[in-house]
Amino acid sequence: MPTQKISAAAIQALKEALAKVYWYKSDLRSFLTHCLSDPALLSRINWSEYKRNIVATLVDHLAKNEEVYQRDLLRLMTETCNVTDFSHLSKLDDGEKKALEAKAAVDALREQVKGYRDLQDEEKAAEERRQRSHEKMMRVNAVQDELDKLKREFFALVSAEDPQQRGFCLEKVLRGLFVLFELDPKASFRNTGEQIDGAFSFEGIDYLLEAKWQQEPVPAKELDSLAGKLSRKLENTLGLFLSVNGFSEDAVKVHSSGRRLVILMDGSDLMAVLEGRIDLVQLLYRKRRKAAETGNIYLRIHEIL
Repeated sequence: MPTQKISAAAIQALKEALAKVYWYKSDLRSFLTHCLSDPALLSRINWSEYKRNIVATLVDHLAKNEEVYQRDLLRLMTETCNVTDFSHLSKLDDGEKKALEAKAAVDALREQVKGYRDLQDEEKAAEERRQRSHEKMMRVNAVQDELDKLKREFFALVSAEDPQQRGFCLEKVLRGLFVLFELDPKASFRNTGEQIDGAFSFEGIDYLLEAKWQQEPVPAKELDSLAGKLSRKLENTLGLFLSVNGFSEDAVKVHSSGRRLVILMDGSDLMAVLEGRIDLVQLLYRKRRKAAETGNIYLRIHEIL
């Protein structure tokens, strides 16, 4: 049971901020999907309702069952407080007013959150524990040896000319990484030419994985295909698309708006993991968090390290 309950004033401030910080329901839904430990909670909501009713239904349910969902409430409060860019509202009709109202609502929520500093710090402590766990794990020779082995296999792919063979070898490298970082890769991992399809679980959320190694950046239509598959899955399913040679500008732009279901990873991310500069769990956590905070589904490795 939580030792400190979140006050009614803080709950009301959260509702007000969530109702104002995103104008479109698709953007709100994407934000909530990335913040909640169980995005299936969103399936209980009638999304044809007004936005305030949607927010009230969700937050009231979490608050009513606070012994189960306190961490979700705290994460929602924290991530909403982390929103500092309101330019997406400024572009709308009467946008300056909408942006000012959203900022005021978020500022009011920050005042309420101050009273839960200890609870808030637990989220930060969890992040620090992940980092210490990574550093400890990297000191274990068996883990480092396995990373070195996978890195050698990846380097061997660079000179491979047969796309199907390269896809097969990349599949082995990725499966090895997902096993190493205990991300529960599913048996459905398979490759068809240059493309790899699979699935894994991370923090209670199921992910569909697509990976591709082609000469040119992945275009928007490839992400459209993955988004289409996700739209037919349960609410708690997101997507990870790995493109060794990155993504076209229009692909990133199109899928960074509306309901953001996919996070993107490129060859630089993969190399950082293989070289032990960041573990795969930490990489995914930070990419998902940034997507929730800002809508940026393509957080680059130099922005993380």
